Amino acid sequence: MVKRIINFFGKEIEELHEAAYLLAVFAFLSQILALLRDRLLAKNFGASEIVDVYYASFRIPDLLFVLITAVVSAAVLVPIFSKEISEYKNFKKTVDSLFTVFISAAVILISVVFIFIKPLLSFFVPDILAGGYSEELVLFTRILLLSPFFLGISQLFGGVVQAYRKFFIYAISPILYNIGIILGIIFFYPMFGPVGLVLGVVLGVIMHMVIQLPAIHRKKLFPQITTKIDWQIVKKVLKLSLPRTVTMASSQITLLILISIASTITAGSIAIFTFAYNLQSVPMAIIGVSYSLAAFPTLSRLFAQNKTDEFLEKLITATRHIIFWSFPVIVMFIVLRAQIVRVILGAGEFSWADTRLTAAALAIFSISVVAQSLILIFVRGYYSAGQTRKPLLINIFSVLITIVLAFLLINFYANNQTFQTFFEQILRVENLPGTSVLMLPLAFSIGMIINVSILWYYFGKSFKGFTSRVMRVLLQSSISSFSAGFVAYLLLQVFSEVFDLTTLFGIFMQGFLSGIMGLAVGLIILILFKNYEITEIWKTIHHKFWKTRVVTSGQEEL
Repeated sequence: MVKRIINFFGKEIEELHEAAYLLAVFAFLSQILALLRDRLLAKNFGASEIVDVYYASFRIPDLLFVLITAVVSAAVLVPIFSKEISEYKNFKKTVDSLFTVFISAAVILISVVFIFIKPLLSFFVPDILAGGYSEELVLFTRILLLSPFFLGISQLFGGVVQAYRKFFIYAISPILYNIGIILGIIFFYPMFGPVGLVLGVVLGVIMHMVIQLPAIHRKKLFPQITTKIDWQIVKKVLKLSLPRTVTMASSQITLLILISIASTITAGSIAIFTFAYNLQSVPMAIIGVSYSLAAFPTLSRLFAQNKTDEFLEKLITATRHIIFWSFPVIVMFIVLRAQIVRVILGAGEFSWADTRLTAAALAIFSISVVAQSLILIFVRGYYSAGQTRKPLLINIFSVLITIVLAFLLINFYANNQTFQTFFEQILRVENLPGTSVLMLPLAFSIGMIINVSILWYYFGKSFKGFTSRVMRVLLQSSISSFSAGFVAYLLLQVFSEVFDLTTLFGIFMQGFLSGIMGLAVGLIILILFKNYEITEIWKTIHHKFWKTRVVTSGQEEL
């Protein structure tokens, strides 16, 4: 029985939509746990200073993770591993060399940051370090420095399992990560106090790594420290990963600066920003991440084999389905933002003012979720084609735009009463303290939209016919989604008279029924449009569960 379970989770997935749906299901489960994690934090602490400290303590370890995982980045390793997978000796030597370099770099850099953590924190979040939880901030951050170490090893393992198309194992890891955090909140916090929160995170990252060990062991690729490092492959990986590392580092720096700005507004601003950011990440993780990860190994292989037409076809298929799934979800997030926040976070210490601010921030973040999801597939498309410089430059430009906009918008919001009143009325946050924090998700969303616009423009120039072949689904999905959102908005008013909105059940049913009926209207419109994506989805499901052989544009071996 145990062997059959291991074989099931070690199964190779060969069809794009099947792999994407598998990743999406596990991403959904992971995000459910992530929402439960945030609900527990909101219920126990609200949008308070201790939650600000908790989230702020992640920023330096997250940035360090990006910097020290340059040699074990799955985005870089999958194309390389896909080429070496048939030669065991070369593959094992490559894995051992990268593991050795990573361990050495990680130990040195983490030790240095551990020693100089106070000066670093005083530079990035001086207001929090000067507050009443300065000791907790330092301790939390130092403990969380274990995260980049274990997650880096897990990244290396993840590159191997993705190269073998073992998406089950890869998809389970984030679930275990969130389980660890939840255990920290439920069990470790009562036992050890606030430090128990970050101990749960460390437990999560260890489980994230350990779950992949059986698959690595079965392939006899468990990494070992070696003195015979293949410096040629290390240099190759570093050359490829440097632009990606700078890209990811710039993104982390953006979040670090936005959180640094939030720390200067009011207590709880970091919590508001992060809660909303985590909520808007749910559809991106389920849709954008799933499709980009599922397509990546195939894109890398097709481009390496000079099958440019098939490469473009696969990329277009993934892009169309990201747009198809993302638009209706995002519109619903905007329309049902208050119900979503109240159901997920509205408990215990999380006040009505916290709920209103978080809902407003969620609506602003949601504007750019389609853009964020498309950025993932565009960047992986460029990486698969061996082009890392262009997405790097575009990302750096958009990051600079985001940071500059954040400062400008905060200043403009504070000094322009007309704009402030107009903005507060639209988002229904009148007379609440700390509404200037909403300028941060606004700057972030504008930056993401600029980023995807530039990427799309250059992608269309590099791959002729790309834009014209996705415009149909963009138009159809936009019309059906806005129609669905309009219907859902009207039904919210209707169901407000039916259910008791002072209860969790009443709020949930109001949002759930409004959303379901709105989406049903959107689905009918798509059917009337004879939408091609619906046909593809049905064929994939039919093939999976009824084992009927169907041929779609997505059936290319991963």
